[in-house]
Parts: sequence; C-alpha cells; structure tokens
Amino acid sequence: MHSYFAQQDPAPVQGVIGDLSPEAPPGSNGFLRLIRWLMWAVLLAGVAALIFAGGKFGWEKYNGGTLESPKIVLGALVGGVIATAAGTIMNAVILP
Repeated sequence: MHSYFAQQDPAPVQGVIGDLSPEAPPGSNGFLRLIRWLMWAVLLAGVAALIFAGGKFGWEKYNGGTLESPKIVLGALVGGVIATAAGTIMNAVILP
C-alpha cells in the first residue's frame, strides 16, 4: 500500500491546498512577546542550573559525597536543547 501512495502524483493535492506560509494572526504581538520572554527565562534557568551543578559537583568532590550533579547537568542540557529546538520541532510536526 505504501508503494501505491508513493507512485501517485501530488500535484492535484498541492493545487487544492496551495502554498502554506505561517503567519501570525492580528493582535498576537503581546502573545509572541510573552513567548519570547518565556524562552529567555528558560535559557536563563538552564545557564543557572549549569552553574549550580558545577558548584555542587565541586562541593561533592571536596566532601566525598554521592555525585548527583551530573544528573542536573544532563537535565539542563536536554532541557536547553528541547527549548531552543521547540520552533523547529513544531514546524516539523505541523507543516510536514
């Protein structure tokens, strides 16, 4: 069945749908500003988490305690990657 759809000409569907280009609706400037502020706050929190994890790592090494800071570093890095790639991920999901 997959080969059937691969052989079909996509031109009739493209003619009906047309060229899609995302455009913000009127009056969405405040919402977009809020999203930019939230993105800034997420990135700031990620940098703060990395700094905190570095200090905690040094403290744990100095005192010989259990190492919990690598989990904080990994969480901050994964969260930062997801936060910065959110727009690209949504474009890939919504507009294939």
